[in-house]
Parts: sequence; C-alpha cells; structure tokens
Amino acid sequence: MPDATYVRDAFSRIADRYVMTNHVLSCGVDIWWRKVVAERIRGLNPKRLLDIASGTGDLALEIQNHCPECEVIASDFCAEMLTHASRRGVHQTLVADALALPFGDDEFDIATVAFGLRNMSDYPAALREMRRVIKPGGHLLILDFSMPTGLMKLPYRFYLHCVLPRMAGTLTGHSDTYEYLGGSIEQFPSGAAMCDLLQDCGFELPRAKPLTGGITSIYEASVPSP
Repeated sequence: MPDATYVRDAFSRIADRYVMTNHVLSCGVDIWWRKVVAERIRGLNPKRLLDIASGTGDLALEIQNHCPECEVIASDFCAEMLTHASRRGVHQTLVADALALPFGDDEFDIATVAFGLRNMSDYPAALREMRRVIKPGGHLLILDFSMPTGLMKLPYRFYLHCVLPRMAGTLTGHSDTYEYLGGSIEQFPSGAAMCDLLQDCGFELPRAKPLTGGITSIYEASVPSP
C-alpha cells in the first residue's frame, strides 16, 4: 500500500496543475465519471455528505451543483490541494487524514471518495473509518480506476506505464508522480475484490459499476440499519 508521506508530498507538488492534467489525460471523460456519481447521490437525497480525499474538489463541486440543499464537506490531508478546492468554489473544506477523521460516529448520510482510496496507506482501516462516520442506512460511494479485462487490458497497461507518465511529466514537471499512478492502479483491488473488501469492513450490499470499458468503476455499499 502507498506511503502516506510520499503521497502527500507528491500531490502538493502537482496541485497547481492537477485539474488540467486530469482532464487532458482522460480526454475529459473524468468530468462525466463524476457527473454519474453526483446523479446517483442526488437520487439518494442526502442532507449531509463528506467527500474524503477531495483534492481540488472536483467531485465535491459536482455534488454541490447536483444537490444544492445538501451540506457538503470536502476533506483531504493535503492542504495545498484543498486551497484550490476553496478557490474553485467548494463551500466547506477541512484538512484531515482519512484514517483518523475528526468527526463523531454516524454524522453523515453519505461519504464519497473519488480516486483517493487507492492512495491511502491502509485500505481496510480507511474503509472502517468511513463506515464509522456514516449513519446506519447511509451509503458509501467510491469512484476509482480499475483494470479492464479482455482486449482493452494490454493497450491500457501500455498507456498507464509508457504514455501517461510522459504526458503528465510534460504537463506537471513531475513524471515520477504519475509513474507511481500506474503501479497503484494495478495493485488496487477492483470489481469483486473491492466488493469483498467492503463486506469485510462492515458494509452491506456492495456492488460495482464499471465505466468506460472498465478503466474506472463506481462502488456503492450501505451501512447496515439497526
């Protein structure tokens, strides 16, 4: 699993160009991925939501736009990223470690994490902490990269390890951060493995929804009701 100090330092270095780089590397499809998550959240009608590892606030902004009556709090352990989130219009931001959230039990209707769980030093500990702050009957939604199967797998691996680091290095000046990205995606549990992990961490009814041929997935699970 990733080293927390390395991850914080890496994202601090690329914070100024993070949004633009993501859009270029995904050809803009990352915008649609977040809209799919926000549409799902609107259907759940939450009153209070915590967006964990919010970074520059892309998902938090999308949720604010889709759910104007919901209180959205964006948290991240990288202050430099949250500075950009605030400047872009995220209403509430909080510097916080996802493995030790500064909230009481059962405070949120929904917790979300987009492209952030994969960067945490302990996936099960992070998921258990998310479960702790979600109300019984509430929901967790995770958006993250996954590995496609079939014909797309080899071209996608080539893109991750050969094309993406060079493009990102040109855009940010820090290709090493994106060399780490490719390895982290391959090691991250996806599909059934992620659903099993969610169950092991106390969630129920986990399900996976692959997007764009399986290069990303949305995972949704619930906290059991009493």
